[in-house]
Amino acid sequence: MKPTLHANIIDNALHRITVLPHGSLRILNASKSDEGRYLCQGVNVFGSAEIIASVSVKEPTRIELTPKKVELTVGESIVLSCKALHDSTMDVTFYWTLNGQPIDFEKEGGHFESIKAQASSADLMIRNILLMHAGRYGCRVQTAADTVSDETELLVRGPPGPPGVVIVEEITDTTATLSWSPGADNHSPISLYNLQARSPFSLGWQTVKTVPDLISGDMESAMAVELNPWVEYEFRVVATNKIGTGDPSAPSRVIRTNEAVPKTPPANPVSEEFQSGEGFGYIVAFRPNGTRGWKEKMVTSSDASKFIYRDESVPPLTPFEVKVGVYNNKGDGPFSPIVVICSAEGEPTAAPIDVKATSLSVSEILVAWKHIKESLGRPQGFEVGYWKDMQQEEAAEKVKTEGNESSILLTGLEGNTLYHLTVRAYNAAGYGPRSTAVHAATKKSPPSQAPGNIMWIQDGSHVSLGWEPVRPLANESDVMGYKVLFRQEGQSNSQVIETQKTSAVVLLPDVGVYIIEVCAVSEGGDGTASPQIRVPSFS
Repeated sequence: MKPTLHANIIDNALHRITVLPHGSLRILNASKSDEGRYLCQGVNVFGSAEIIASVSVKEPTRIELTPKKVELTVGESIVLSCKALHDSTMDVTFYWTLNGQPIDFEKEGGHFESIKAQASSADLMIRNILLMHAGRYGCRVQTAADTVSDETELLVRGPPGPPGVVIVEEITDTTATLSWSPGADNHSPISLYNLQARSPFSLGWQTVKTVPDLISGDMESAMAVELNPWVEYEFRVVATNKIGTGDPSAPSRVIRTNEAVPKTPPANPVSEEFQSGEGFGYIVAFRPNGTRGWKEKMVTSSDASKFIYRDESVPPLTPFEVKVGVYNNKGDGPFSPIVVICSAEGEPTAAPIDVKATSLSVSEILVAWKHIKESLGRPQGFEVGYWKDMQQEEAAEKVKTEGNESSILLTGLEGNTLYHLTVRAYNAAGYGPRSTAVHAATKKSPPSQAPGNIMWIQDGSHVSLGWEPVRPLANESDVMGYKVLFRQEGQSNSQVIETQKTSAVVLLPDVGVYIIEVCAVSEGGDGTASPQIRVPSFS
């Protein structure tokens, strides 16, 4: 069956409308006048068939994406606006792309946000821009009839990228010559480079001095100076532009500077960082004060911090001039400043005299002594040893004083217990002889019984008290008197009245409620207090 079309279509002078060989109809440069119903009819010897198609012509969609090209700095923000001019009968949908790939707003860490304020426009908000956000941003608008798109270029300036591989070209004992290749300048010229070094002795990466002092952005080599000899280093380079400082290069290979004669005189043990080479040790030089020739001794341990010279013919406390030098396989280094020290003193030779022990309470004994001055063995302090009567002296507890103290208070002792005590001097050389042992017994414990059957009568601001006497146990201190303690309710400090009787009169000075209690007084201290009495005062 061969299709036929309406005559006015076939006769179109401009040939905009063409019937194709297979029967399809092509309309070029369609306009509103082409709208309508189109009839396609097919005819053959068996008959005919027809179909009607309706054609509506819509206005083409056009878009504008602004700004067209923009330059930003890392950390800034921008809004890209996409506006669509489209047939009012058509709905539009907006899509955003970066370098041809759809933007996934859920996975971009909050940097991107799509904002659609009106039906015919959409905005792309880019916050806190990173270098990775540079590229071609596309806005694609789609309707049921057509799809159009536009692009804009976003350039992002930022700190430089990391420089290329750092190469160590030449090494001396205190310098290293380095070279590197520049990294990306990220659209802002590199203004200077910073050279950093790390060693086993540094706290992370540290900036090192260089020649030249300032390494300009067009340089690709420099010399690190003032390094320590015989130390392992690795180096890296950091670039800076007007935007900021970028990430450092990868570290160079680890190198070791050459050996040299040590330059650091010892004050303490010299750390490996300043030993400058293998075979490091110390030279101890000394001479009696006022003489000319030095006697020198080698100390081969690099970790040594002292040297002991023994000569039995040297009297104690003889002054010597002493200095300490350093050396390694490359030669001898400097000596420390000269200091004057004295040969060791002897142990104290005299025991303390006139040692006395006085019991002060149930748990305290005061020990006092005198010391004879001697030419040898100046005391650094004294040691007091004390032990219970049923113990051996070897089990004695010991407590030390420092300096010229001539007494000490022993505390925390057991009550009603006999103690033996000795005193001896000590210094850096050792201990002197012990004094003759002295003895003292701590006081008995205070009475455990509280004053009982307390009676009181109030007359205005005066309160008359009476109580039964306290009778101590056999192992308790005798009662020497009584204390009446009273305080206003809510306060912590009590006023005290002492009496040897079993009665007392208390004057309550202020208005309020008073707390009153009574306890026995003994050599061993205050006994157990009575139950509290609450007395109101209206004066």
